[in-house]
Amino acid sequence: MNKKLVLTVQCPDRVGVVAAVSALLQRHLVNIIEATHHTDQEEQQFFMRHEINFNDANGTYSDLAKELGEIASEYKMNWRLVDSEVKKKVVLLATKETHCLVDILHRSLDDNCPYQVIGIIANHLDIKQYAHWYKVPFHHVSFSENSKHQAFSKVEEIIDGYQADIVGLAKFMQIVPPELCQKYRSKLINIHHSFLPAFIGSKPYHRAYQRGVKLIGATCHYVTTDLDQGPIIEQDVIRISHRDNIQNMIMKGRDCEKQSFAKGLQYHAQDRVFIFGNKTVVLQ
Repeated sequence: MNKKLVLTVQCPDRVGVVAAVSALLQRHLVNIIEATHHTDQEEQQFFMRHEINFNDANGTYSDLAKELGEIASEYKMNWRLVDSEVKKKVVLLATKETHCLVDILHRSLDDNCPYQVIGIIANHLDIKQYAHWYKVPFHHVSFSENSKHQAFSKVEEIIDGYQADIVGLAKFMQIVPPELCQKYRSKLINIHHSFLPAFIGSKPYHRAYQRGVKLIGATCHYVTTDLDQGPIIEQDVIRISHRDNIQNMIMKGRDCEKQSFAKGLQYHAQDRVFIFGNKTVVLQ
């Protein structure tokens, strides 16, 4: 039976890495559908992503993984081999703004979408109607009736119950506690309504307006303990002029937010993102 797999590799750059992996795949009669490589010249780090067709008539998945492990030891590889046909499980966190939330919910209806939204957590009941329309389980966690610690404890319990692969902050507008940033490291993805590193924190459009900028944008990034400073996955910008007031900027910026968030989730779900220090390599 044919299986579509994704192999990702990160290791120190040296001669022979691609040849060793390719020879192994050839021995197992594996067909490479897509191959993408990148070398960071300054840090001498090598990144590789292969989409492959694996037929278990030519050997077992365990044998392939075992031999990859042997190569990994020699070349000091960090590697993963995953079934690309298994959709990543996403839990979305939201407040009142719905544009990013609804956009992701609608995209997830497509059979080719690499993720499925399995739950929504919001601190406002207004969001429930969208969850109901898209037939996604909804959980209301009040941050006004509970302390922040209690509220985030409930959020954590719900996320863990779903065994989520990705936690998407769809304009959640709450600062995630450091312990949860660490626990969900590399799976907690935020959309920030600014072209980072400019205008970190709240009300970036207001500050951009006061600064008289000519470009505004949005940034999809991993959440870390440093506010709005995690590794960046995707960004988008749009041009504005002196004719745009703050409300116009917010309206235009929402298109950037939707696009950046959607692409960021897609790239992560397709195992295209490598985190390296406080930046990313995205192999498209």
